[in-house]
Amino acid sequence: MSDRSFNSAGNGPDNATTSLEATSDQPVYGVTNKQQPKLPTRLGLGLMVGPACWMIAYVGVSATLLPAKLQFFAPDQKVALIPLFSLVAMIAATISNIIAGALSDITRSRFGSRSPWIFCSSIACALLFVWFAFANSWPMLLVTWTLYNVALKCVTAPMIAQISDRIAPRWRGTISSFWGIGMAIGNYGSGIIASSFIRDNTAATTGILIFAVIAAIGGVVSPLLMREPSNAHVAKVKFDAATIRQNFMFPTKNCRDYYLALVGKMLMVTGQYVIVGYQLYIFSDYMKLDADQQSASLKIMSMILMITGIVFCIIAGPLADRFHRLKLPVAITTILLGVGAFFPFLAPEPWTMYAYAVIAGIGMGGYNAVDGALNVAVLPDPKTAAKDLGIINMANTLGQIFGPAVAGFILTISGNNYQWIFPTETIICVVGGLLILAVKRVK
Repeated sequence: MSDRSFNSAGNGPDNATTSLEATSDQPVYGVTNKQQPKLPTRLGLGLMVGPACWMIAYVGVSATLLPAKLQFFAPDQKVALIPLFSLVAMIAATISNIIAGALSDITRSRFGSRSPWIFCSSIACALLFVWFAFANSWPMLLVTWTLYNVALKCVTAPMIAQISDRIAPRWRGTISSFWGIGMAIGNYGSGIIASSFIRDNTAATTGILIFAVIAAIGGVVSPLLMREPSNAHVAKVKFDAATIRQNFMFPTKNCRDYYLALVGKMLMVTGQYVIVGYQLYIFSDYMKLDADQQSASLKIMSMILMITGIVFCIIAGPLADRFHRLKLPVAITTILLGVGAFFPFLAPEPWTMYAYAVIAGIGMGGYNAVDGALNVAVLPDPKTAAKDLGIINMANTLGQIFGPAVAGFILTISGNNYQWIFPTETIICVVGGLLILAVKRVK
């Protein structure tokens, strides 16, 4: 594939086919089906290792060790502080997400446009975790947590753009499965690790340092596996008003389906984090388990989520490629997450959280396998892929703040009655699934 022209990111050919071939009727920018007859397995492995490492570190701290730290430093304020941490981090991360994606679109280097951001920002995440681990007050935790979220978005926005840059439409469902498997390993494997470090502040500090090492490993191994080609020879983008409009602003044309997918994704993540943001407190305050029982329950729940998530992620991606369906699987799996959330409403017993884990794991596995491909398929302009994917990835950030905020609001008005947060997630996820079904461009 020599003598090819490159797109604005410099990572794929600029020539377009007349259709998305497997997923929509929009032009293809990047690699076409003819140019990539074989599954790019090595790139897929890089897109599995990357999210596995940053996700395992992020969720391990945000869902378990951050609440544990707050329980040690501010036990009387812990329920109110969770939404505060999410809000402040969300504001900083949202801005970082868009800017990092846009800047990586116009980056030129011998290592490509995405890899320098992934490597440098992963190391920054690891260093900020070290600072976070030794913070001795909740205000200092808040400062370091906010800075970490800024650095994290400089990893995630450029990383997911590789699907648009370097994956032919025929393989996007399968490669999204690699991404989804990494997300499942990180999302749920984190609970298995973190639950062993909730005994006291010293244990929590040790756990955070372990996650710092994992974050750094991901930032090194993932770019090495993906081997992004140099784009140093690509003409630099002139930095003027037109460039700012194209690369830094929200899309305004050809974007109906794009925003439906964004809002649907945001509601799915919001629903998920209604429970995830408070899962430690659900076991401790709602189910009245002691510390050892909390640790054991978190491990069981995380194991169920991880196994079901990986299995259904492996199944869903190739099936989506085979049947050329993206919208329906994403919508159904979003609704499934809400169905599972209703079980803990029935009784304050650990088995209800395990039932939730089975159904949610199936839903999240299928969702993670196909969501990345759907996001690429609804891009308004693939030439600004990382920026627009950064904006759509903002749904993750917004959902991670809205989820705990919604749960905190429900707990406040109900007198800390955890029972009512579960049907709330059900409603949110069902609405999100219906919005995704309204997408027209993609089957």
